[in-house]
Amino acid sequence: MSTENENNYRTLQLLLNTLYMISETDMNRELITSIFKMRLASILGFTPKVEKCVQCGTTENITHFSIKDNGFKCKNCSKTDTGAITMSDGTRDAIKYTIMAPAKKLYGFNITEDCIKEYKLISKIYLNEKLEKEYK
Repeated sequence: MSTENENNYRTLQLLLNTLYMISETDMNRELITSIFKMRLASILGFTPKVEKCVQCGTTENITHFSIKDNGFKCKNCSKTDTGAITMSDGTRDAIKYTIMAPAKKLYGFNITEDCIKEYKLISKIYLNEKLEKEYK
């Protein structure tokens, strides 16, 4: 399968899974939308780096998401990135799961309301920035 066909398949699969979650479950809609946005950005080639700090490479004290540098930053490195968004461990884990999970298990988690708010902010800003357009 060509890369274009693979991306079309992955996008269609994401859309169908998302529509199913919206229509057939009581999962928080803001969480569903945030997961959709982050996974769509990845399919479109804007996969954030979520395994370690994008600046120094550490896996310790990952506390921020850098829109400018496309991924996670540690507490130390985030001090020089004024646009980095603070996130809790739950939000960090949710973003990492969204990027790395198999399509069939994409919506297989839940997080607290505070984490949903953080995730919503990060996913909205990230997708808007990467697509260079304001989406609601």
